[in-house]
Amino acid sequence: MFDKATVEKTTMKKLTWRIVPYILFLYVIAMMDRVNIGFAALTMNADLGISSKVYGMLAGIFFISYFLFEVPSNILMHRVGARKWIARILVSWGLVTMVIGLAQNATHVGILRALLGMSEAGFYPCIILYLTFFFPSRYLARTISMFMVAQGLANI
Repeated sequence: MFDKATVEKTTMKKLTWRIVPYILFLYVIAMMDRVNIGFAALTMNADLGISSKVYGMLAGIFFISYFLFEVPSNILMHRVGARKWIARILVSWGLVTMVIGLAQNATHVGILRALLGMSEAGFYPCIILYLTFFFPSRYLARTISMFMVAQGLANI
């Protein structure tokens, strides 16, 4: 016979290995996507005729729209459900990221960076809520800390 503790540990281990690597990968990509304008600036600024002041605005506009749309995103997530909302975030985020490559001037980049912030808003809180559906409180902190390792990995 299986005792309750053994079944619990086995279940949590399986859940961790099925969920955490995927969301960790997504968060690494999200962190890299937030700062990729810094890498693109090496050639983008000259190609599109972007000054340092305009570049600073383009880099920051993502975070302004992210900040403004995070609460509405979380409200919608509670109405729609975390799973569907994560899918919406990933699809819209991917589409906007691909279109940024087609930008022809600073205005296009600014609009698309603002759209990127809107589409990615709520990703982190949505993942945290999603984790609460699967992990009891005594496992949740450990799971969230594994998820947060993505920030360090993205920096590497």
